[in-house]
Amino acid sequence: MSARSERLVLLQDTGSILDGAESFVRTYPELAVAVAFAAVSLVGGAYALLRFKRPLGTRFLEALASRDEIVVLMHPNPDPDAMAAAIGVACLARQVDTAATLQYTGQIRHQENRAFRTVLDLDMDPIEHVSELAAEAVVLVDHNEPRGFAGAEGVLPFAVVDHHPGNGTGEAFTDVRTGYGSCSSIVAEYFRDVGATPVPPEMHASEVGAEYTLPSEVSTGLLYGILTDTSRLTAGCSAADFSAAGYLYPGIDEDRLNRIANPEVSKEVLEAKARAIAGRQVQGPFLVSDVGALSNLDAIPQAADELIKMEGVTATVVVGEKNGNIYLSGRSRDDRVHMGRTLKSALADLPGSSAGGHARMGGAQITRSDGIVDTDGGLRIEREALVERLFESMSGET
Repeated sequence: MSARSERLVLLQDTGSILDGAESFVRTYPELAVAVAFAAVSLVGGAYALLRFKRPLGTRFLEALASRDEIVVLMHPNPDPDAMAAAIGVACLARQVDTAATLQYTGQIRHQENRAFRTVLDLDMDPIEHVSELAAEAVVLVDHNEPRGFAGAEGVLPFAVVDHHPGNGTGEAFTDVRTGYGSCSSIVAEYFRDVGATPVPPEMHASEVGAEYTLPSEVSTGLLYGILTDTSRLTAGCSAADFSAAGYLYPGIDEDRLNRIANPEVSKEVLEAKARAIAGRQVQGPFLVSDVGALSNLDAIPQAADELIKMEGVTATVVVGEKNGNIYLSGRSRDDRVHMGRTLKSALADLPGSSAGGHARMGGAQITRSDGIVDTDGGLRIEREALVERLFESMSGET
């Protein structure tokens, strides 16, 4: 059969199919509509399924590209993990032509945090009121509910990227992975999902020749964020954290990393550590130390980091005071002691208190408000009673 004859036969067959379809529609119009609706639904469902199965990094990048500008908001008093996640998100946004502003509440006091910001030359703006947010679309990193500034409760985040427990969600995108040791690991995965190439410290992004790149300063920041939130990949980490660190490695600037990790330590921090060691109280494997009044609150978590290293100690809480408020920082390497829940339990019935964190570390404070302050400004809860509460909570008695 010639090619011309084959085309004629094909046209005849197609015509017969169309005639049959037309006859079917005329005879069974309602059934034809149902069949057509089912076909459209099937195609639409398949398309939606394919979109849902795309890597989270790809979906996040598309969400960022849908906005002209965003605010990347860190939690109060941001640590390296929060700052690293923030610069990573901002870097992704700018590569799809979305302007990004980094903002935070509170202060950056810890010498390690200050070194992180200085060495990586981060441009970050502090805020105290919702009106100071630089854009309508707010991306929360390393926390999932806005807090720490006036009007925070009225903010509906555009996106949420976090590894802490919580119920906060984003309007367009939510990714909360409590099994990860750091938020930086999640952001590193986003870069890998979109095929970004880490840029070695001695090269410029333009020399790599990739659609998406991961600059050296961002790689270095993300790795340090992972290291700090997982105690140098020794506690509270997952396989994903190790995998993310391996992906980031080609872009690491070792000189910058060393400068961040080894900043100078202030005299007050050293004195607070000494007081914490000298004044420690121990019950079995649990340790609590009250360092008293101080001006540098970052001395409290640093003292907790030191005390958890002591032989025979598996969980520790350090208590300190500033301006009449009590601050607590806890560390745990004991599977029986989830530090975030431990602190919440210890302060559960105290007005003006707040606490949180994850299994290996947590923080809390008791403020001078809500009826827990005497007329002379002193907190009604005795320090000795607070210490006892902490021991009871660590031992599971509360």
